[in-house]
Amino acid sequence: MTQELTFLLPELFLAGAAVFGLLLGSYLPRQWQWLVRALAAAACAGGLAATVANWSRPGMTVFEGTYSIDVATNAVRAMVLVSVLLVLGLAAADIRGDRREAEFVVLLLLGALGAVLLAGANDLLLLAAAYLLASVPLYALTAFAKDSPGTEASMKYYLMGALVGVTMLFGLMTLFGVARSTAYPQLSESLPSAAGGAVAVGALLLLAGPLFKAGAVPMHFWVPDVTEGSRPPVAALITTIPKIGAVVAIYRFVSAALAPTALDWGLLIAVLAALTMTLGNLAAFFQDNVRRLLAYSTISQVGYLLMAVAAAGSAPLALPSLLLYLAAYAVTNLGAFAVVCALPRAATIVDYRGLLRRHPWLALSLVVCLLGLVGTPPTGVFAGKLTVFTAAFDAGFGWLVVLAIVNTVASLFYYLRWIAPTTRSEPGTFEQVNRWPAVTAYIAAPVSLAIGPLAGLILTAFEGNLILS
Repeated sequence: MTQELTFLLPELFLAGAAVFGLLLGSYLPRQWQWLVRALAAAACAGGLAATVANWSRPGMTVFEGTYSIDVATNAVRAMVLVSVLLVLGLAAADIRGDRREAEFVVLLLLGALGAVLLAGANDLLLLAAAYLLASVPLYALTAFAKDSPGTEASMKYYLMGALVGVTMLFGLMTLFGVARSTAYPQLSESLPSAAGGAVAVGALLLLAGPLFKAGAVPMHFWVPDVTEGSRPPVAALITTIPKIGAVVAIYRFVSAALAPTALDWGLLIAVLAALTMTLGNLAAFFQDNVRRLLAYSTISQVGYLLMAVAAAGSAPLALPSLLLYLAAYAVTNLGAFAVVCALPRAATIVDYRGLLRRHPWLALSLVVCLLGLVGTPPTGVFAGKLTVFTAAFDAGFGWLVVLAIVNTVASLFYYLRWIAPTTRSEPGTFEQVNRWPAVTAYIAAPVSLAIGPLAGLILTAFEGNLILS
């Protein structure tokens, strides 16, 4: 048991920092609450160091095979920990000096821990527990400001999350009933001989949970309302960190437990990918509120990510391409939200008029991140899309690749609607620019650019197989 715990240092750092941070924040005066943020940053740094140190270790499972530690888990650990550091940076202006600053950081750490556990879960029971851990802290964060929009968004988020959670449990019980096990290796052995209808119903109900966390169709309805109603740092968190763990969880469940069954799960995921990317892009065309625009943008990005899941087991590039795309998306999306957080009074596209003239570096960071989300060379998202499209094509989903290319070209329209006002010559009104979110944007934008040229090295690091037992 003690030896297995040493393999879980990143998770232990997150959990320990959350517990100790809650205790520390209970006794510190308001002006010293920043120590909890420093503790969280140190925990993320320690978790990153442990992840890198153990990267080359052979894959394994711990705790009776319920949790897998492999290339996918290590990649998600790194992505989530870096994302937490970026969220701490872009949230600094909002939470600094707040009497509940420590609570914000603790909830952030717990939600991040849930995302990591989602990615490594190798058992249905752990998957359900990770879903709850990745959800409940975010319900509280959505209403953190205690204003009307946040409270309404939190209620919508909670009610739909609770409904999906119950649906997920029904799916879990159905699969347990036909397979007599909740472990993925046993499911892969038992489900092929079980009743096909029961397997299909159980798996679809179970997938509702990760699809909800990812924001994919048909579980996407909460995304725009929560992104607009919550504070911008919380919106950045919710549209990034849970998606990382949820998409990898879908990939692991489909490729490990469902692949041996007779049903064509790849085609089902491909259809969901097509619907998700198309709906997200079409809905984003008509958005003037920048947060709602980014919300629908994140929905469309999940559609592209699901293409790699559809190719699972049929293309060797599927898993590395998925992890590369997730890493590029996380940094780029947080960079765009960092600009939004830096300009708290700019709520609509029109409010960004003259940003290039007043704050050129902030405008350049925004342009880099928005064009990165399109998939413009040489950004990281471009490399991610290119590899994901290649994996989908190799898996026989040529029609999906064509649709994804059309969607990518179409998405350029609504990103340019936002970029165009920033380049106009008339002066804008930017009375307040928050320094820490701006610094976060200055960091995220070049990293998003650097991932593209370094894609070959990153793909090499992400090569490997999922470990089931």
